[in-house]
Amino acid sequence: MKKKKFILFIALLALLILCIKYSDSILEFIGFLWSLVTPLALGCVIAYILNILVTRIESLPCFSREGTVFYKIRRPVSILGSLAAIFAIAALVILIVIPQLAQAIGVIVQEIPSVFSEINVWLSSFDRDWPQLQKLLESLNVNWPQILQRAASYLTNGLSSVFSSTMYIVSTVSSIVVTAVVALIFSIYILSGKEKLFGQFQTLARTYLNEKFYSGMCLILKTAHDTFTKFIVGQCTEAIILGALCTIGMLIFRFPYATMVGTLIGATALLPVVGAYLGAAVGAFMIFTVAPLKAIGFLVFIVVLQQLEGNLIYPRVVGSSVGLPGIWVLAAVTVGGGLGGIIGMLLAVPVTATLYKLIQKDVLRRKAALQPETEVPGN
Repeated sequence: MKKKKFILFIALLALLILCIKYSDSILEFIGFLWSLVTPLALGCVIAYILNILVTRIESLPCFSREGTVFYKIRRPVSILGSLAAIFAIAALVILIVIPQLAQAIGVIVQEIPSVFSEINVWLSSFDRDWPQLQKLLESLNVNWPQILQRAASYLTNGLSSVFSSTMYIVSTVSSIVVTAVVALIFSIYILSGKEKLFGQFQTLARTYLNEKFYSGMCLILKTAHDTFTKFIVGQCTEAIILGALCTIGMLIFRFPYATMVGTLIGATALLPVVGAYLGAAVGAFMIFTVAPLKAIGFLVFIVVLQQLEGNLIYPRVVGSSVGLPGIWVLAAVTVGGGLGGIIGMLLAVPVTATLYKLIQKDVLRRKAALQPETEVPGN
């Protein structure tokens, strides 16, 4: 027995040394594999999110009665309905935000000529000082031809880099579009046969795993599934509440672009706690193009609203939906954002809530197991 453990230790040590020695090649190979499975992984994520809508559509009375025509077509109708709902919401946000954002940028572009003319008038008021400035420049012995030559060289290099950057952006966007299309198609296939896929996974797990490990894995997956589903629903509910409060508040204080900014902040609020600040930056920019002083008032308003949302609405709406106390929601978002940025913020709350529920269940189980031993005989 000791000899087998010693051989296993030597083998693991040799494997560790090989992994360290060829770490660059291993990481490159892992990156290559990840690039291959990225569309499939993204498809699984899309299918999981869409499944929340699909399940709710199929639970409607008209689709839940067996033997009816609607029951037979419930799956394709629910998939198409969930996709239509997602695309309709995205299109509505784009139609509300983009035109008014373009209008705000157009206002700035229209004001640029007048600003330049004001600068020109201001410079013209200093005609008397220009001879002194000319003498100062001549005393510096500046080699203007060389400077112009370098500027032309930098401009040429800049144009070539702009061209290469444009080609890189085009290729990147094309790759993203192809990945998204493949992922969407894969997600539809998953949703179409999710019961069969689940049955196959269950059969494989029962065949190759012992019963204790299988039971523990099922408990973890079930808890994680319930938590992530409730988190997604709670996050969307919180985003709608925040967007509505922002729109109402802006209408009360007579800030411009109330509907557009409220919609944008509601959309960016899908990022936990700090997402609304991203929408607030765009909103402040747009209000600044119309009324600079109101932009300052809007920033004060959004800071107050965000504090209300982060400390009261979010912990209660999302925290209660996933069964996590508010203090742990704030702690999870803070730590998750520091470790993984935006992705860390999105995953921190449901992961923490899953661990919280598992630990809570284990504590209750251990207490129940110890309860008979602590009872006093005869009572």
